[in-house]
Amino acid sequence: MRMKLMAVVLLAGVAGAFGAPGAQQTFNGVVTDTMCGKQHMMADEPPAQCTRECVKSGKADYALMVGDKMYKLKGDKAAIDKLAGEKATVKGTAQGDTITVSSIVASKK
Repeated sequence: MRMKLMAVVLLAGVAGAFGAPGAQQTFNGVVTDTMCGKQHMMADEPPAQCTRECVKSGKADYALMVGDKMYKLKGDKAAIDKLAGEKATVKGTAQGDTITVSSIVASKK
């Protein structure tokens, strides 16, 4: 019984440290694409255009750069596209390196 209790406490601590699976979280970052990340390949074009071209080509997906961490964005591509190259606040559920977006708005920061 004592081992089971210790295991439950340990698992609860791990879940609390990383967020419970399926729990909605808020992320602030820059909308980009999975191919370019922070450094866009089309240096002569605005980041928004590069992001859109990479996604349109089918070689990349929309992503959110939060500091040095990149999250792939799953959700309404039209809503995400409106904020390509912009700072955004994303609400959604994270699983690994993917955020399932429930809402995305321009960041006020």
